[in-house]
Amino acid sequence: MPFPTSVQHNPVVQQAVRRLDELGDPRFAQTLVRCLDDTLARTIRPMPDGTAFVVTGDIPAMWLRDSTTQMMPYLALLKDDTDLQDLLLAVLRRQFQQIAHNPYANAFNAEPSGRAHDADDLCEDPWVWEEKYEVDSLAFPLLLAHRFWRATGRTDHVAQALEAARAAISVWRTEQDHEHLSKYRFVRANVPPTDTLENAGRGTPVAATGMTWSGFRPSDDACTYGYNVPANLSAAAALDGVAKMARHQQDTELADEAAQLAGELRAATRRHGTVDHPDHGSIYAYEVDGLGNALLADDANMPSLLSLPLVADVSPTDPRYLATRAFVLSPANPTWYRGTAAEGVGSPHTPDGYIWPIALAVEGLTSNDPERRLQLLHTLINTDAGTGAMHESFHKDDPDRFTRDWFSWANAMYAELALDLAGFGTRSLWDTSLGASV
Repeated sequence: MPFPTSVQHNPVVQQAVRRLDELGDPRFAQTLVRCLDDTLARTIRPMPDGTAFVVTGDIPAMWLRDSTTQMMPYLALLKDDTDLQDLLLAVLRRQFQQIAHNPYANAFNAEPSGRAHDADDLCEDPWVWEEKYEVDSLAFPLLLAHRFWRATGRTDHVAQALEAARAAISVWRTEQDHEHLSKYRFVRANVPPTDTLENAGRGTPVAATGMTWSGFRPSDDACTYGYNVPANLSAAAALDGVAKMARHQQDTELADEAAQLAGELRAATRRHGTVDHPDHGSIYAYEVDGLGNALLADDANMPSLLSLPLVADVSPTDPRYLATRAFVLSPANPTWYRGTAAEGVGSPHTPDGYIWPIALAVEGLTSNDPERRLQLLHTLINTDAGTGAMHESFHKDDPDRFTRDWFSWANAMYAELALDLAGFGTRSLWDTSLGASV
């Protein structure tokens, strides 16, 4: 059976459209349907083995992280929609294959074509588009696997998910002592420093802390310091889900191993990944190295500090999260911008003064203020340059200046916020204050 290419007949979407229309701007619902349908119709490629390959938009490769976030809004639509359920399963199975093939790669080709962002990279695997090792590339498919189980009750993917988890745990354990145990290197010639790793591809020096090392951020930019705080907390949350799935499968050994590592990552992050800010108190740093250095900033790409409730089992009312959030959404954060069109978080991955719709959606999804959430939905609609789609980023004073015409992850984040405001979001799957049913 072919995968669905539209959500227009999904009963949840139909109800969401009616509720969004009641908010007074027909663009809210129109953009929701357009974004959801665009992902289904244009980014998903059925494969001969029954899996699904998902491009991120205007780049012909499948990112483990992006393909997960592209699927997240559909979790709210799965009840009684077995076609959508089967689609998400097909995406998950493709992700599990990719992790089994190379757990250090962040992006893959649909076939062993040898296509690559840079053909001169050290990695010569024809299946791999890029081998920038990012902790979140392993964490996100595991988060999706657990949330799919919670949303549907289906377990026909769990055995394969647990195999992927074993691969992730092995890598994360190795990278807890990157300096002595890791063989991973990444070198790219004649590029900016953000696109390669220093020290002959090893990255800047780190001390063993109990956190797990990452070469690159979720933006695909090189880490300044090797321990990315939101990625570590996201890995811990993924391991929570692994432990629950493993216990359901009566795999006590894996459940205990996942729970143990999750605890280590959280404890190490509390000890090494927090700082006392003179204006905001105890907050999370964005990156640290265990040698006394810390980067106080945030990045629009998830996992970010702002997105911790979405991806890291951190309560949106947690005092340290609230203090960190206040820092991130202030001029103290070097990637926060305020202009005549909007204010919000950007990224060193894009030019100064450019705000990311992903970060605006994350701010709305993690906000406790209904008026601010609605205001952010308005902002997203009003900064799309009249295209009806979200972009990677736009200039704070002129939304007609934007990066990337087609960026499916940003469309998905708009859909998540719109569905949430309509009362059909996936908050119960990630807000720890609501409790977990599975």
